[in-house]
Amino acid sequence: MLEPVTRIKSKTPVAYELRAIHRDTHDTKTFCFALPGDATLDMLPGDYLYVHATVDGKAVKRPYTPSSMPGATGYFDLTVKRYETGTISKYLHGCELGDRVLMSGPNSGGHWVDGMAKQVGFVAGGTGITPMISIIRWILARCLPVELFLVFANKAEADIIFREEWDKDVREHANFHCYHVLEQPPAGWSQGTGRITETTLRAQLPEPGPDTVIFLCGPPPMTDALETTLKAIGHSEQSIILP
Repeated sequence: MLEPVTRIKSKTPVAYELRAIHRDTHDTKTFCFALPGDATLDMLPGDYLYVHATVDGKAVKRPYTPSSMPGATGYFDLTVKRYETGTISKYLHGCELGDRVLMSGPNSGGHWVDGMAKQVGFVAGGTGITPMISIIRWILARCLPVELFLVFANKAEADIIFREEWDKDVREHANFHCYHVLEQPPAGWSQGTGRITETTLRAQLPEPGPDTVIFLCGPPPMTDALETTLKAIGHSEQSIILP
């Protein structure tokens, strides 16, 4: 495959045009932004951009990881959940087609590098899934010899971002495993309930070892607690990646 003409990375904010909006859940949308010609973002799966805006006279910025795969040319996607207290998330959800949004980066985050592990666990809470989407898509699209284990916690079934994609991946890829945990499960729910526990992690993630890494992302209290639990199980600090 030919190398794209331009690989974009900028420390100063660049204005990108919003060209499509897709609704994922009742409060989550994927925003598709245009890149010039055959340009692509200069990033690895899991790297992030800063979105910049002036809200109520104040300059603010927040990090968002593209949900589109690295190497995508002519566009990139951001998947964003709207929070009432989220200044930038509310700003993005108020944008319309043709609007231009300022972003800088990509910046190096807790990312995936091909060959870094043979077994990969993903522990996500809510929008903590967004840094992991491009990593999972990348590994599956490239048919890498990697076993993937996703543990995804949400309040209710309607909050599961990309639910249809996860179900499809389970059906089509023998190396992809997915386990949902819901605080408010529907009647007849057969997977996890409540919150992610040590028992859940032991049962649903690969065992600790030199060929295993765990990506962990979610609300800070959840991340802090589960990082401690993962270490207690035997996962080394170096093997736990916080995007």
